[in-house]
Amino acid sequence: MDIQELWEQARKQTELVRLRMQDLATFDATAVPYLFLAESSLNAGDTVVRQGQVVIERPAIVLPKFSPQFEGFDFEGELHLSDELVASFLLVRGIQFPSLKYRHQVSSLDVYEGSLQRAIDHFSQRLTMAEDTTTGLVIGPEAAWQFSILLLVGALVVRSAEGDLRRMLEAWRKRRSTDREP
Repeated sequence: MDIQELWEQARKQTELVRLRMQDLATFDATAVPYLFLAESSLNAGDTVVRQGQVVIERPAIVLPKFSPQFEGFDFEGELHLSDELVASFLLVRGIQFPSLKYRHQVSSLDVYEGSLQRAIDHFSQRLTMAEDTTTGLVIGPEAAWQFSILLLVGALVVRSAEGDLRRMLEAWRKRRSTDREP
């Protein structure tokens, strides 16, 4: 499957069941833990469960506008695509990620013995019982999991943008007022 087909599949089939409650940090790194569920392509009736996190942080070097760095999404290994190609692919389609580093870390890959709906119910209940307000729950196609996770991150970036702007203006005003003090 090529990148366009994977993207379309993820775009149409990804469902963000649960987003983290807090906005992304404006000035610090933010870890975005997630649970990704997909119908297993190998074991009909079972569900693939990916658990991990994406750490969103400022890169060590200044990047041009809309030049995100994607690390650990395994675009190269699984899809034979470079991170730069993926960033360009998204940009051409009008999807602009801020120039930050998006570092993906997988903590587990497992199989839930049961249907996707049973897995959704199970993990939703587990997150609720644990009062977990930071872990996102994402449903999507197994072959395009990377794009589904990027859709989760993109939704959080968009939701956080207004608060980021407000916090940046407050920091600027604070810095400006302290510069004026004798």
